[in-house]
Amino acid sequence: MSNKLEQTVGVIGGLGPKATLDFYSKLINLTAAETDQEHLHVIINSNAKVPNRQSALSGKGPSCAPELIQTARALENAGADFLVMVCNTAHVYENHIRTAINIPFISIIRESVNRCLKTVSNLKEVGVLGATGCLDSNLYQDHFDQAGVDCLTLNQADQERFMELVYRIKSNNFDFSVGIEMEQLAQKLIDQGAEVILAACTEVPLVLQSNGVNAPLINSTDVLVESTIQYARPVSPDQSDRFIYTTHKEGFFSKNQLAHH
Repeated sequence: MSNKLEQTVGVIGGLGPKATLDFYSKLINLTAAETDQEHLHVIINSNAKVPNRQSALSGKGPSCAPELIQTARALENAGADFLVMVCNTAHVYENHIRTAINIPFISIIRESVNRCLKTVSNLKEVGVLGATGCLDSNLYQDHFDQAGVDCLTLNQADQERFMELVYRIKSNNFDFSVGIEMEQLAQKLIDQGAEVILAACTEVPLVLQSNGVNAPLINSTDVLVESTIQYARPVSPDQSDRFIYTTHKEGFFSKNQLAHH
């Protein structure tokens, strides 16, 4: 465990590269820094060779676990104090990663669920725009269920259309129509009763912005960026006991959180 105040960030990226670039760009923009040296030490392993998550989870392709484990270990060996991963669906392999490393792993799933719960008081229904593998694996449904929140998802035809849009984004197609169609899909979830829309795919924020959605929009990438800064700089000089860096591999917890952990 590192004794330094500011932690080095390790990023499992390349899932896909554009989403990783979006994450890092936002991380730079949101970090309070006036000089190069005041920015975070970030180590990015953009491993685009990780197998297709959708194919792997549908049994049509190889497991992603070996590549993700190798990527995570490389980041730890390079000096990362904790890891984040810029992909929601790949969190199916979260436990594989956790057991392979000796540093904390910050879950985009947990952070995004917590943000939704904080954004809307007494939240009952959340609309989840996520990749098919993510939804079929119940990554978000299981967490929201524990909080008594129902997950609303697209019907099969709309979900297939969503995946087509995601792959268009991955192929660098940012045509105006892609954003419009993504807004329409979000609206369908709102029409079902969603009180908040969760962009549970890191490609979505590349085309969907809050001004195009008639409900609060939580982008998982944005949540991960803010959480990364918080964990990398867990305290200010006058709040030295606010957060404790734990060896539970689950991340950083406030003293109050640890008391209930």
